[in-house]
Amino acid sequence: MKLIITRIVLALRNFQQWLVAQAMFGFLNLLKLFPADGAIRFADKVMRRLGRRTRRHKLMLTNLRNAFPEKSEAEIEEIALASWGNMGRLAAEYVFLDQLFDYDPEKSEPGRVEVSGIPIFLDLRDNPRPFIVFTGHTANFELLPVAGAAFGLTVTVLFRPPNNPYVAKKVFDFRSARMGKLVPSHAGSSFALARQLEAGQGVGVLVDQKFGKGLKGTFFGREVKTNPLLPKLVRQFDCEVYPARCIRLPGNRYRLEIEPRLDMPRDQKGNLDLPAAAQLLNDKVESWVREYPEQWLWYHDRWQIKKTLA
Repeated sequence: MKLIITRIVLALRNFQQWLVAQAMFGFLNLLKLFPADGAIRFADKVMRRLGRRTRRHKLMLTNLRNAFPEKSEAEIEEIALASWGNMGRLAAEYVFLDQLFDYDPEKSEPGRVEVSGIPIFLDLRDNPRPFIVFTGHTANFELLPVAGAAFGLTVTVLFRPPNNPYVAKKVFDFRSARMGKLVPSHAGSSFALARQLEAGQGVGVLVDQKFGKGLKGTFFGREVKTNPLLPKLVRQFDCEVYPARCIRLPGNRYRLEIEPRLDMPRDQKGNLDLPAAAQLLNDKVESWVREYPEQWLWYHDRWQIKKTLA
């Protein structure tokens, strides 16, 4: 009897995930019927309305108050709604990703996408060596590996699949066709990235996600734990590290930036200082978020405070 009940529960959960996935696919397919600019603006407006009615909105507001104690409630609410709009845009942009990346160095007039740091892209491509490019959940961070592929730069990207298996498969198929090599985040993903670095290639990682067993540090002055993967890979392979980000510009335009190589902190013996390296990553992402706070995903439980809001 217990086995039958378990099977029924699993079947219902699977059906629920299927329904959610179909609803999401239906919404995205609907967006395809409209021009990209109109669809992206529409998704922004929808998410601003829906997001403020979700449980995550309370977490978002708390995160923003803690990060910006100097800001008024009106400013906090404005940033929160814009962050929801950013999420809506990110979803809609998946549909039009092939159209959005239109960078052409031969054009005299800038298109929808402009790129900063092209010499670094070309140097990494033309002088192969192991390297790591890191970013955060800012603006449309998905455009960065698309840009790398467009420049002929081979980068293996670590990504966390959605919990919904139907959505996860769709996202993986879509990303792998446009972003080069992908490594789903799981127990063995660090070995897959290590193999790429060992072969003299590059990897890309997001560094601003919650990680329960990570290295202790601070983010916006509050304690967080940061995934030690990037610092450990640097320690093992002594590879170069480059920050990169996407910035939303007015008129549904984007700027992709790859910054100069970071000097990773060392201890007195010359060994990589893991906690200091993790803090360096946090400080870099924080500087980006402070510049464009509405373009970061504040609904993430980065400070692990969700339980206190129950």
